Amino acid sequence: MPTYKAPLREYRFLLRDTFNIEQYSALPGFKDAPLDVVDQILDEAAKLAEDVLQPLNQIGDREGCKLENGVVTTPKGFKEAYKTLVEGGWPALVADPAYGGQGLPNALGVIFNEMVSSANMAFGMYPGLSHGAYSALLHHGTDEQRKTYLPKLVSGEWTGTMNLTEPQCGTDLGLLRTKAVPQADGSYKITGTKIFISAGEHDLAENILHLVLARVEGAPAGIKGISLFLVPKFLVKEDGTLGARNGVSCGALEHKMGIHGNATAVLNYDEATGWLVGEREKGMRAMFTMMNEARLGVGLQGLSQSEVAYQNALAYAKDRLQGRSLTGAKEPAKPADPIIVHPDVRRMLLDAKSFNEGARALLVWTALHGDLSHASGDAQVRETGDDMMALLTPVVKGYLTDRGFANAVESQQVYGGHGYIEENGVSQFVRDARIAMIYEGANGIQALDLVGRKLAANGGRGVFAFFKLIDDFIAANKDDKLAPFTAPLAAARKDLEAATTWFMENALQNPDNAGAGSVDYLHLFGITSVAYMWALMAKAALAKLSTGDDKAFYETKLKTARYFVERILPETATHLLRIRNGAAPLMAFSQDDF
Repeated sequence: MPTYKAPLREYRFLLRDTFNIEQYSALPGFKDAPLDVVDQILDEAAKLAEDVLQPLNQIGDREGCKLENGVVTTPKGFKEAYKTLVEGGWPALVADPAYGGQGLPNALGVIFNEMVSSANMAFGMYPGLSHGAYSALLHHGTDEQRKTYLPKLVSGEWTGTMNLTEPQCGTDLGLLRTKAVPQADGSYKITGTKIFISAGEHDLAENILHLVLARVEGAPAGIKGISLFLVPKFLVKEDGTLGARNGVSCGALEHKMGIHGNATAVLNYDEATGWLVGEREKGMRAMFTMMNEARLGVGLQGLSQSEVAYQNALAYAKDRLQGRSLTGAKEPAKPADPIIVHPDVRRMLLDAKSFNEGARALLVWTALHGDLSHASGDAQVRETGDDMMALLTPVVKGYLTDRGFANAVESQQVYGGHGYIEENGVSQFVRDARIAMIYEGANGIQALDLVGRKLAANGGRGVFAFFKLIDDFIAANKDDKLAPFTAPLAAARKDLEAATTWFMENALQNPDNAGAGSVDYLHLFGITSVAYMWALMAKAALAKLSTGDDKAFYETKLKTARYFVERILPETATHLLRIRNGAAPLMAFSQDDF
């Protein structure tokens, strides 16, 4: 049976030692999160993840969701677990206090969501998507919409979805056919079919708020003519109580490779009543508020499955006896040594461990920049926060999910044949992790977004600000003890800048050069970003070692940092070489050559 233990020591190291969140204690949100309160939140979140959600993970995988007569039933235990989540106030953790939220920093929300997703990724998608709907309405809804709907979303009494994809269009939303017909009372009648709608229908909450992209009759073709609409499952009366069932129904549930515990629905809209969110024909602007948040959440899913797969593979490697160490028996009293003595098993485990700890730091660091972009009184800090959030969203989504899936596969490999047997549970981590590379914009699209849009945004301000952060850190930390981490980081940063410059010089004359090198660039960026995090953590670990407390933890942290910069970071040179080879090796083939 698989297990999960929340990495509380890692979270505390990041929040206390690496990022020192106490320095922000005067800012909104942070002032309500002193470290003693944070510790209590982390402890209670761990109990929820370990004791309530993790035991349901395999149940959800085996049972899946069921659709009968238009009603979707979630797996056994999910409804009770969701009630526990709501009663604990968890959906309100980082929401605006004006609507019943606790107003805590998003950096803390990222940590909570990692625990939930590691314990039960399919379950975590129900409240996760609700928070995205909350954000879209918070930023783009009318005062009346916020007053009516946000308190219920914040409390978790109602859930939310995002409806983009249709049978004939996924990424190319300009092809969507769902139509919206204006009504005399200011509402719209929404008609069309949406597919792949996560948490689209379920029995966990009494109402579901669908945010639906549609085209108003007469609007321009293509993506510029799209508007966003709020379409509740049940209409809401003036007094806030639920009224009649709206014209939206679940036509089918998808049969999927993984995340069986989440209801992935086909939703049919038959003149359903909806209300415009934001400006007419500016729907993508409003939806991107939700999509960008969702993309960071999906990047988190990549980390979460890598973490839980690693934990179980590590336990198996310590227990499974097979062969003898190449340098002589390590446990001669036993018939064989545990497989963790073998270098290649250690390689697989350390690839995952060094990624997990570095990626976790990158997620928290990025979330902190998002917090500072709103809370800081310094205009430059707010600008840098905005730039880092925009720049790193495709990196976090793409790199963390690619690498997270690969680590889940390697963790399965540690088990050998036993990893292919469902009862051991590790195969579920592989299957669940796979979707994260696909939805919320497939990773190839994330790479194109990074190269085609994010690099050029504001004249390249974001990427050059990122280079400066690394340069300033290296310049300020000339300590010889940090050199094993800063010198490789400087080399990787040089590779990243060289790749950036190459795109600037070669992508305009031949756009295929950007397309051919975009995924390599995304990974180059991801690896360099994680290396930067490892340099920050190495500095923190060295400082704490001098105090003599928890010496083993900090020494292991430094050894893991060395592993990443010596075994993983050199990949940046390979990515740069591929980028510089341009599009010719790919585009030289005719279709008949394949």
